[in-house]
Amino acid sequence: MSTGTMSEAAMSEPTEESVRAEVRAWLTANWNPELSLVEWRKKLAASGWGAPHWPKQWYGRDLPVKFNAIVDEEFHKIGAVGVAKAGIRTLAAATILAHGTDLHKEKFLLRILTGEDTWCQLFSEPGSGSDMAGAVTRADRQGNKWIVNGQKVWTTSAHKAHWGLLLARANWHVPKHKGLAYFVLDMKQPGVQVHPLRQMNGHASFNQVFFTDAIVEPEFLVSDVGDGWTVATTTLMHERRGADGLRSWATASQAKGRIYEEERAEIATTMEPYKWYPQRAGRVDLVLERAKATGKFGDPVLRQEIAKLLIMSKAAEWTARRARAAQEQGRPQGPEGSLGKLVSSHVARQAARVHTYITGSDALLSGEDSPLGGVIAEILVSVPATSIAGGTDEIQRNIISERVLKMPKEPSVDTDKPFKDVPRNITAS
Repeated sequence: MSTGTMSEAAMSEPTEESVRAEVRAWLTANWNPELSLVEWRKKLAASGWGAPHWPKQWYGRDLPVKFNAIVDEEFHKIGAVGVAKAGIRTLAAATILAHGTDLHKEKFLLRILTGEDTWCQLFSEPGSGSDMAGAVTRADRQGNKWIVNGQKVWTTSAHKAHWGLLLARANWHVPKHKGLAYFVLDMKQPGVQVHPLRQMNGHASFNQVFFTDAIVEPEFLVSDVGDGWTVATTTLMHERRGADGLRSWATASQAKGRIYEEERAEIATTMEPYKWYPQRAGRVDLVLERAKATGKFGDPVLRQEIAKLLIMSKAAEWTARRARAAQEQGRPQGPEGSLGKLVSSHVARQAARVHTYITGSDALLSGEDSPLGGVIAEILVSVPATSIAGGTDEIQRNIISERVLKMPKEPSVDTDKPFKDVPRNITAS
């Protein structure tokens, strides 16, 4: 390559200043809060500024992930609404971009960005716990369709979802990891029944899902039969990276305009199942304020516990930023997400402990006249979910020991034999 060509290539590389100037100019020319939410998001998707790290062919701009924060800053400065980002839809988009066909991308990606479709993740089962590869929900090929029978559980937003990311067993005659298939399933068909599960914090975000001869068209198989584990691992790596402690919850703007009104309605309905997620993370942001308001800030024992929490929280933030830096460098999703997921559990439990020290027995009270209108009590009963959702702490420790520390795997008796011969709690019939 000639020197001139190299200089031209260097000059064409985007910089923070050039990206900021370009997105600012586009927003100045196009932002209109009187548009409908979907109309604006379609316009945004067409421009590529809604998901700038996505490929240009699929509603992005082929920009490195590191520029996403800059784009978000420019949106925030003028109060512009972005594409739909919260919930399982982000995992669906990441998985489809990595493994989906052009048909999948054409059918689903735009409606993910506009928020017109809601998604759920159909992985966990009653009989296999955190052993995702032990799934017994079966997918049988009959004619030109797949017929699904079985049960999933702890499925967030299944009662609202249009589509589900389904992991099912398509081959019982090979070892368990090799017999899985990954599908996109229509949640609104007659063969799918959803039953909400009431949680001890009063919410009903999770569901049991029953499949009785549910149908999946052949083109909605993602990758090949036998590759389901690989595809599901991609989904989980994105999920665990999202649990890194930097994620913030959607806050409705009180600004005037049709877009803001429709966004408030979206947060109050479609995103309602996720509104307790800040509480399950422990609400570290409330600790100093509560310690001062209750007069406990001078307690030397409590101060040590608060210091421990803040140190853990900051260390978790740095770990998350390292993972983000790896993503910005183009490295694939890896086991570092498990580090963030595990440390988030420790932070949440320490936060719950500190809130209890601060509030005392009143931390058990709920209702309008309780501490922070019941928020403290909700924290205490929500935090245990952090150690379970997205893979238990024990699963994360196994991943870290095997894939990060390169330690020997635990002995297993069910990974080499055909899955039909593996003893389990639920029969294959």
